[in-house]
Amino acid sequence: MIDAETGPQPVALIVARFLKARGPSRVFGLQGGHIQPIWDWLDRLGIPIVDVRDERAAVHMAHAHAELTGELGVALATAGPGVTNTVTAIAKASVSRTPLLLIGGAPPRPQATMGPLQEVPQVEIMRPITRYARTLRVPEQVGRELDAAVACAAGDGGEPGPAYVEFPTDVLRELVLPQLLLPEFFTERRRRAFEADRVAVAAAVSALWSARRPVVISGRGARGAGPQLVRLLDRSNALYLDTQESRGLVPDDHPSVVGAVRGEVMKSADLVVTIGRRLDYQLGYGSPAVFPSARFVRIADVPGELSDNRRGDPEVFATPSRALSSIVAAAGSWEPSVDAEWTQTLRSRHRERVEAYAAALATAPNGSDGRMHPNRVFAALRTTLSPDAIAVADGGDALSFARLGLTSRTYLDSGTFGCLGVGVPFAIAAALAFPQRQVVCVNGDGAFGFNAIEIDTAVRHGARAVFIVLNNAAWNIEAHDQAKNYGGRVTGTLLRDADYAGLARALGAYGERVDDPAALPEALQRAFERAPAVVDVLVTRDAVSSDSGKGLGFVPAYQPLEAWDRAERERRAQI
Repeated sequence: MIDAETGPQPVALIVARFLKARGPSRVFGLQGGHIQPIWDWLDRLGIPIVDVRDERAAVHMAHAHAELTGELGVALATAGPGVTNTVTAIAKASVSRTPLLLIGGAPPRPQATMGPLQEVPQVEIMRPITRYARTLRVPEQVGRELDAAVACAAGDGGEPGPAYVEFPTDVLRELVLPQLLLPEFFTERRRRAFEADRVAVAAAVSALWSARRPVVISGRGARGAGPQLVRLLDRSNALYLDTQESRGLVPDDHPSVVGAVRGEVMKSADLVVTIGRRLDYQLGYGSPAVFPSARFVRIADVPGELSDNRRGDPEVFATPSRALSSIVAAAGSWEPSVDAEWTQTLRSRHRERVEAYAAALATAPNGSDGRMHPNRVFAALRTTLSPDAIAVADGGDALSFARLGLTSRTYLDSGTFGCLGVGVPFAIAAALAFPQRQVVCVNGDGAFGFNAIEIDTAVRHGARAVFIVLNNAAWNIEAHDQAKNYGGRVTGTLLRDADYAGLARALGAYGERVDDPAALPEALQRAFERAPAVVDVLVTRDAVSSDSGKGLGFVPAYQPLEAWDRAERERRAQI
């Protein structure tokens, strides 16, 4: 019998103790012989394990768990294909800058390089898409190295993101004397906050309070700074654009919110303040073709959100919440110089478009095939979802409709990586973390197929999420691109009219197929009452999403959208 307090301890127990001390309320994984010693000790220490059907889903679940709870996300995968199955999900977490830890198995040290079962260069595979990647071979150093990995994942000294560690199985069975386990490595730590430089704060105040047409754009790094962000908008009178990464920080009814006129705001702004936000493809890379009149102020606590593509003048390197508080305090009673006519005009247009869009959802016409428009689903959801509901969106066309149609303030989607397949595992993790809240996941039928088997996981673990499949039997954004730009040759983008409700029932969940918009509200009510549930909704291929209409599927050369690409080409022609 091993004494976890005074006697020598196997490395697998040390790993489990470390995770218990660091506080994740559950871990996600798929069992295999190489990691069985850790798996066993996690169970013995009472740490819940959500066993999945594919390792990629485990990492997606750990990702969502981290985003929604603020805890460290933890996933486990066995050696070889177990680890390599996680690569796409780890890349997604890397692009999303999500702190999580993936623990992998590896062949025993005595068999290394001899051709053992499931040996591949896992660390070399993981290194480009993680913040830390190592094989842990020295038993008494495990606590220190796990602490270093988690610190890197949390962003201490750099960008947050996934960390990867692996253990040869023989290492997991080796014993370590308790006096070699330093207690500081088993203490929960939080990322350090730091203040902004006073000179940079003063320069930011001068820029923002002097601007005539200022806009604030938030990103992932602004999470945790919601109250300070609202205070900044209240004091500066700047307009505000959120993004997928920071949805919900500012209430939709705040007077600064003007997302429905995003293009007009970006084109006319004379100052852009980014808060924890990269100038990636969603913001036209900050190009003068997209922001023709703008100077930039950049605020972030990691370099990647501070100086990419366009430099700020000034650049405020600090914890965003601290920086925003300092800026508001330094502004004192200074009245902003905002052009009131500009802000009032854009706010009025925003309200008109939002109201018109909401009113049109419930009357969106059927397609030529007689199937309903996807917007009918979002009209029904607006009467069904509670204010604290958690919404997840996944797909190509489906995501484009959902970004506009879903109004929940707690929201996750495929992200800037455009990673299809996250919907089902994200929703399962959300439902397990918050069992008293409604969780809805809206998927395209193509995206749903990536992880549909995880409905079995939802059933086994009691994850009461509702999965809505917008079923048009196509990869529709690509099919529209083929029809428009490739001579009408629609090839390899059509799917079968599969019965996803039947699949759900086969896996033990509630399943219902809906082809009549009038039946949606009651069908959704039944789904929430009987969750986990799949609602298979037959929608038309004729509906053209915003992303499809703007040419995102065509992948233009210089910019992601065709209008921006034309503007970029014109700018380059004038150089």
